Amino acid sequence: EQKSASVRVHIRERESLEAKRVIVAIPPALASRIHYSPALSPLRDQLTQRVPMGTVIKCFAVYEEPFWRGRGLSGQGVFDEGVVQACFDNSPRDASCGMLVGFSLANRARPLLGMSQEERRELVLESFARAFGPEARAPKRYLDKSWAEEEFSRGCYTGLMSPGAWIGYGKALARPEGRIHFAGTETASRWNGYFEGAILAGRRAAREVLESER
Repeated sequence: EQKSASVRVHIRERESLEAKRVIVAIPPALASRIHYSPALSPLRDQLTQRVPMGTVIKCFAVYEEPFWRGRGLSGQGVFDEGVVQACFDNSPRDASCGMLVGFSLANRARPLLGMSQEERRELVLESFARAFGPEARAPKRYLDKSWAEEEFSRGCYTGLMSPGAWIGYGKALARPEGRIHFAGTETASRWNGYFEGAILAGRRAAREVLESER
């Protein structure tokens, strides 16, 4: 709720906070779920409809030891088939256990979204086994995270501009709307989509607020 000299944020538990200015530092797709009063500009609203989150599932398989190393294998792989696109050796430095971390992305990840973790497990381990041998099918523990099911991200790794969005709506991406400022890695001019970009965007938004209050 934006006023002439302040902004009041109403939280769903009925608590509210008031400040001179607000920085919204979440992806555009999530920012669009906030109810703004008065409404933001049509250009900003149209922009947020065109920056969907990516689809990523991150998978971990933990073994008694990094058995692949005994075969001279690095634990890293890129796959042109199966549900996993890439995997890496994520074992601790002391090799007290073996750990493979894999990533299922985009079109290969979407069919997994409606599956149980056990169903995903079988498909992911099959990819690992093709690269590193049958031992990969029997980890002592498996877990994964479907970021599309995470309430406060709704996807990963970042918001992705759809075709034409930059040209037609890009001006509204980081531009303040009255006393509301925007940060988040999607608004970064450098390292867009990375942690570094989020930090740079946060600093830029903080400068905007400080300069506006002088």
